[in-house]
Amino acid sequence: MRKGTFKKVGDSTEAMYGPRAILVCGFTPSEQKTVIELLDTIHLADVPIIFATDTDTEIRLGKLLTLPSRSGRDTDCDIARAIIMSGITERELQKILSTYKDTGLPRPLWATLTPFSENWTLSSLLKELKKERAAMEERNK
Repeated sequence: MRKGTFKKVGDSTEAMYGPRAILVCGFTPSEQKTVIELLDTIHLADVPIIFATDTDTEIRLGKLLTLPSRSGRDTDCDIARAIIMSGITERELQKILSTYKDTGLPRPLWATLTPFSENWTLSSLLKELKKERAAMEERNK
């Protein structure tokens, strides 16, 4: 698997790669409600939101992001806390990131879908994101 690359997020209103959706992983049912409220607050309630379950870890991201909105809702799961965004604009991404800080929820792993990651399983992406976070934290010591 190839290492991911970080790219500074701009302010474009052009949709990024993939179907318009957000995949939320590792959040409790009450935290899921907070994420839904966050999207409502920033006028993104129309973006389909999928909640990954423990049985989704070996499914490709491209497939997970096309599941019906609210799939997996109210299900506890033991996978890593992450939010994977697809088909939204950079401006919408900026809104999500800045507003998330005010929710009081623990920091998730963040990612956007790419043509490369679209074919990864959820478990492969989460493993890579954990490695990248550890490397960044080590570098920032």
